Amino acid sequence: MNKDLEFKWQVSVPDHLRRGLHFDRWDEETNTFELRCFVQVDEYGFFLYWTAEGKEAQILDLTQVSDVRSGCWLKDTKAPPDFELRFTGSRESLESRAITVVSGVDFVNLNFTCFIAEEATIAQEWKIAMMKVLKNFRVAHVCPMTCLLKHWKMLSLSLNANRKIPVKNIVRTFISGRTEKFIIQCLVDSRLCEGKNLEIDPEKFTFDTFYHLCVRICPRPEIQELFSQIAGSEEFITVAQLISFLNEKQRDPRLNEILYPECDKSKAMIVLRKYEQVEEHVNQEKLYYDGFLRFMMSEDNAPMLYDRIELNQDMDQPLSDYLINSSHNTYLTGRQFGGRSSVEMYRQVLLSGCRCIELDCWDGTSGVGKDEPIITHGKAMCTDILFKDVIAAIKETAFVTSVYPVILSFENHCSKKNQLKMAAYCMKIFGDMLLSSPLSSHPLEPGVPLPSPNQLKGKILIKSKRLNPDVEKQELEQFLKKGQLDEDVEEVSENPEVDETPGTDSTTDVLNENEAHPELKGTESVTFRSKLRSLAGAKIKEMALSKEEEERLLAQYHYISATTNIHPLLSSLVNYTQPVKFAGFDVAEQNNCHFHMSSFSESTGLGYLKTSAIELVNYNKRQISRIYPKGGRVDSSNYLPQIFWNAGCQMVSLNFQTPDLAMQLNQGKFEYNGTCGYLLKPDFLRRADRMFDPFSESPVDGVVAAYCSVRVISGQFLSEKKIGTYVEVEMYGLPTDTIRKEFKTKMVPSNGLNPVYNEEPFVFRKIVLPELAVLRFAVYDENSKLLGQRILPLDGLQPGYRHISLRSEINFPLTLPTLFCHIVLKTYIPEGLGDIVEALSDPKGYLSMIEKRQQQMEHMGIRREDIDEVPSDRKLITIKNSGGDSVDSISELKTTACPATPISSGSTQTSGKAVKGTEMGLLPLKLDEHVTYEELKLEKAYVKLTKKHLKEYEYIKRRHAKERLGMQRQQTLAFEKITAKKQPLAFVRNQSKSLSQNRSEHRSVYQSKSLDVTGPNNRLHDGVGPSRMMHIRHAIAEQTRDWSELTKRQLEAEHRMRKTQIEEEWTLLKKLLVQVHQQQRTAAKQQLEAESKLLRQKQTKKSMDDSKAIQLGKTVKTKAERDRRVKEVQEKNCKIFLEERRRLAVKHQRQEELLAKFQAEQMERLDKEARHASDLEDQMYMEALLASKPETLV
Repeated sequence: MNKDLEFKWQVSVPDHLRRGLHFDRWDEETNTFELRCFVQVDEYGFFLYWTAEGKEAQILDLTQVSDVRSGCWLKDTKAPPDFELRFTGSRESLESRAITVVSGVDFVNLNFTCFIAEEATIAQEWKIAMMKVLKNFRVAHVCPMTCLLKHWKMLSLSLNANRKIPVKNIVRTFISGRTEKFIIQCLVDSRLCEGKNLEIDPEKFTFDTFYHLCVRICPRPEIQELFSQIAGSEEFITVAQLISFLNEKQRDPRLNEILYPECDKSKAMIVLRKYEQVEEHVNQEKLYYDGFLRFMMSEDNAPMLYDRIELNQDMDQPLSDYLINSSHNTYLTGRQFGGRSSVEMYRQVLLSGCRCIELDCWDGTSGVGKDEPIITHGKAMCTDILFKDVIAAIKETAFVTSVYPVILSFENHCSKKNQLKMAAYCMKIFGDMLLSSPLSSHPLEPGVPLPSPNQLKGKILIKSKRLNPDVEKQELEQFLKKGQLDEDVEEVSENPEVDETPGTDSTTDVLNENEAHPELKGTESVTFRSKLRSLAGAKIKEMALSKEEEERLLAQYHYISATTNIHPLLSSLVNYTQPVKFAGFDVAEQNNCHFHMSSFSESTGLGYLKTSAIELVNYNKRQISRIYPKGGRVDSSNYLPQIFWNAGCQMVSLNFQTPDLAMQLNQGKFEYNGTCGYLLKPDFLRRADRMFDPFSESPVDGVVAAYCSVRVISGQFLSEKKIGTYVEVEMYGLPTDTIRKEFKTKMVPSNGLNPVYNEEPFVFRKIVLPELAVLRFAVYDENSKLLGQRILPLDGLQPGYRHISLRSEINFPLTLPTLFCHIVLKTYIPEGLGDIVEALSDPKGYLSMIEKRQQQMEHMGIRREDIDEVPSDRKLITIKNSGGDSVDSISELKTTACPATPISSGSTQTSGKAVKGTEMGLLPLKLDEHVTYEELKLEKAYVKLTKKHLKEYEYIKRRHAKERLGMQRQQTLAFEKITAKKQPLAFVRNQSKSLSQNRSEHRSVYQSKSLDVTGPNNRLHDGVGPSRMMHIRHAIAEQTRDWSELTKRQLEAEHRMRKTQIEEEWTLLKKLLVQVHQQQRTAAKQQLEAESKLLRQKQTKKSMDDSKAIQLGKTVKTKAERDRRVKEVQEKNCKIFLEERRRLAVKHQRQEELLAKFQAEQMERLDKEARHASDLEDQMYMEALLASKPETLV
């Protein structure tokens, strides 16, 4: 119910087939002749059946019919002597009045039934009409209810000579799970037969009767249980319950609700009206068990989206963008050595949808193949078939199943004479089907992509070696001139080292990769090709051209490289599939020739996958590669193709005659997209800008990993015998997605009818690339014999309770066998992230949970306004491990520095930080507490130095004061001697005391007041004569000079001391800062080591705990699943651990960068401040010098 798409499986059967007609019949297998058989096709197109007078009806399932051909085809060419005489009808030839129906359960074991009409026109009408019915590939995907209809129709047509249905046929349907007595009693209860009457009137045996008979004999308790789960205690399901079931159980949760709306009441009512059989129940909007059972078995509950069955992919991309259904050694029906070759195999393989077939061409040496090209496995003792017969068979069947191009892979071992015949046969028989020249829109030039399948519709391409330009020109010139080639040229090989090895595919790889092949241009190519085609159709001895025609054709031709043992005409037919000897991925990329391709044996291909997987993927984005089985597979067994599909290899060739697992995967994969033989590769295998490793174990960018679980509940009609059965479920995809031989149910003994397994789900937890993955269901009996299988691609698989119809080992549909399973599909969510995804996918539900909690708190008496709005719990955004701990981001880890040097007891505080001193440096408590040089001034060493400098400064101040005092005394005494009138001693002392007080400060030296002895107000003038005054003035001038010189010397000495002290102080600060920076870097390193050690310990513990939890857990049943879970957890933990360590390293690196930046800034500021202090001292000194003037104490 995920997509509203009506599935129209039934074709319109022409009226004349339904009405029927009389034919004469001959069966080659039994050599049976029957005259006047009445032949018909039922109205559904299920069966071809016929009755002869007085005999039981015979039925042929049309799903086993591969072809209907005009004429009477025989498996052996010998017909009975009286073959034509034994049939009735007109005088027209038997061949024109006959049609042959080819049927079989595989590609090898076929049966040919010949029907001879009275007139040739009737035979032709029936052949065309029957082919129309046979083209119905949708009939292979019908639902279980339609399968019951088909089986009922088969029973209804299986009439005995009395035109009644034998009871034994019905008993045979159910005998694998019920006794014959019980079955007959059910028939009696249904009033189909009475007493010992072992025949049933077809008129009474309606489909509805048969359906209820099946429900009674083969009950479905598992569906009854599911119905009860939905309905509860009631006997019906309401519309609301049906809507809930369809949306919650049957709908893919990954679908977008806008593009794929959920089921609503209108859709639910459509289901109810369609499957509820009682009108009253419909009016009451109630679905009872019978209607529910019909719905579960209906086409509306199919396991695959129906659009995947139809041709739904883009067919306009280059040919290299597709996987191509391919066959190896197509002609063989058995082993590789001593096997039988068959033209019929080519027909069967092409009719199955294969688009690349192989032709091993050799020179015929005897019998009908003498002097003719034949097809055989050379030197392997296999039988021969004629090349021309194969070409004719290919023409007739190439485009019956699919209209998309067919590629003929020639392995050429023929002489040039037979190569000319090969080219002639291809051109003459195929005609316009053969793509003998490239399309004008896609020339054979480097860089030009291949044409698309749509552009090559209805075309046959030849893959064969090409000639080198010079050799081809020479041989083409000979061929056009003489109509033949020289024998001595024929045996020449350009390079003996690359000659073909008979019986291997390496012969397709001998072209020089370095040469491109320009082709004919424009309309001239058409003229040239048509001329060659006319030449090929004529006899070789008649091939002669005039000199002008010859020159003109050669001028029009552009030459192509290959080896020189190829006929130029055959070489000219090769275009978009030119095999070259593989020279390496680099060479192929450099040449960029999309039309070059190479073939690899499976062993070589696996070798390249092992060593150059990404390069092989990129090669396949541009060019085509072909893989074929290794030579050691003499039994025609197959390798698993999935590993090469993962790398984008287009032609993964298999032995179609062997119905093994590989062929089941191949046929199961290619039955989708309309069985056209081409499947578009996923985006990441096509785009040049995407890098893809086919061995990747982690999700690919742009691709959402998936989760899938499968619960096998029951089986229906699995065997015709009362035997034990079990089911295996496997997945194939990327190596990390592939799970084989791990999941199988218990064996249910003695019940091949309706065994109930009801196993625990088989869980495929992480599917990295769902587009490449397929599920395989396989049912085995107690002897491990395969009873049925089915391949379902994950892309298009529908979740829910589904019936899965089974196929035979060659992928032919089986009518009744089905499995009933519960499939769960969803996006893969790593463990621990479920809460986040739930919150993101359903934010309303997440919010409603918060509101519910709030209501519960209010119920307990807590007011709404008392609840603060705070951020949500961090646990919702962390990854939880199995132990319940959370692995938070690295930023939340503690970053306490490791202790380095002992911390002294003397400490002070600056700017609110507790900076603890050491003897020669500091260590911050935390790395983010950056230390400034201002804080370093509180360091003990710096404080000690400043105290020392203060003492030195105070000492020089005292010494200078003492010097000044001594000079004062000397000058005072000298002045007293020369003055006529002495001043009082108290005056001199007061002047000295005043001067001393002024000098007590640093700057007082530069600012002390002078005593002007010449001023008019000076009292020295009183009582002093002029001559004596002159003497006094001379003395004063001398004392002024001496005093000024003293003060200048002291000022200079103090300046030198301050400069030295400033330099020492800032040098010590710089030394301390460097030491602190080194300690911080050391601490940061120690902290990183300590945190890394702690993180590794936590990670080791988590990894061990997770592994232990898985090993001891009860949810995982198998050892392989436990090992896979452990590996997955370890890989996940490894990624988390590496990310945590990276983040820790990045965090510390960022801290170190910030620290280094801060340290550089502090060092720069320190240097700047030191220069500023020195400059300030110089400035003060200069200001003092400039401000000083002559002065004395007198």
